[in-house]
Amino acid sequence: MTRAPTPPEPAPTLKPDLVSLLPSATDLIFALGLGGRLAGVSHSCDHPGTAGRPVLTRSVVDPSLPAAEIDRAVGEALREGRPLYEVNWAGLRALKPALVVTQDVCEVCAVSASSFDLGAGHTAPACPAPETPWTTLSLSGTSLGGILADLEALGEATGTADRARALADEARARWERLPGANTSPPLDRRPRVLTLEWTDPPFYGGHWVPEQVEQAGGASVLGRPGVPSGRTTWEAAQRGAPEVVVVMACGYGLSENVALARALDLGNLPGAQVWAVDANALFSRPSLGVVRGAEVLSELLRGVACPGESLRTA
Repeated sequence: MTRAPTPPEPAPTLKPDLVSLLPSATDLIFALGLGGRLAGVSHSCDHPGTAGRPVLTRSVVDPSLPAAEIDRAVGEALREGRPLYEVNWAGLRALKPALVVTQDVCEVCAVSASSFDLGAGHTAPACPAPETPWTTLSLSGTSLGGILADLEALGEATGTADRARALADEARARWERLPGANTSPPLDRRPRVLTLEWTDPPFYGGHWVPEQVEQAGGASVLGRPGVPSGRTTWEAAQRGAPEVVVVMACGYGLSENVALARALDLGNLPGAQVWAVDANALFSRPSLGVVRGAEVLSELLRGVACPGESLRTA
């Protein structure tokens, strides 16, 4: 009598045990193939795979306000020491995550590690502690190298170190193929590029954005690699004599940045090309999209638009 073959054991179901409180971490989690383990996300996480996941944060500033009013509200909150984001602590504790990913790059962009730790401490007496206390991983990369180090740290923390290293190696290879990889031509002979992370008032791009510009073959006006973005004036921008202006308002996609770019009065920057880009996917977030952002910049510096990612407005 022939015995029927033993059916294969079903693949183990992974418990959702990861919480991401910032979009870049969510993007990295999906890149590592860990979407099935994602238990909760921030209000800004817009990866398609996050649909239906519990949202654990909210902004205290109304994002529908005009740009100048958003800047004023953010400035007031920072001066008064008030957090810009609220965390649903009860919801977070109910999920009982093993790992919560935060950041300490920018107090404005997402829940910071310091505010998260402070809030967790304040709410602990009122909320029952989870059965297994979570571990917190704070991402801190402000350059491509730092972003890839964060990716590998996330891989180590989630058991996907090999996958993380492979993704990092692929990103480095693409980065080194960009026109500015070998500083040719020299910076003083490259197109001068002004990147705008906000338009009212103007803020120039910082951290990895100037690095993207230089790797793409341009020379960054005002911003410097590794240095945070900063408030500026249109007079200072004019003194920088930019030949290309790229509107990449933080937190905005292509359509919103197109609207901001078309609303700009750049009469004091005669002859400058004006472009809008998808900042969320390519520039605002310290994720693998930074490499694609540099590739898009290299194209627009040649006058070539990438459909869905960049558009010339003037």
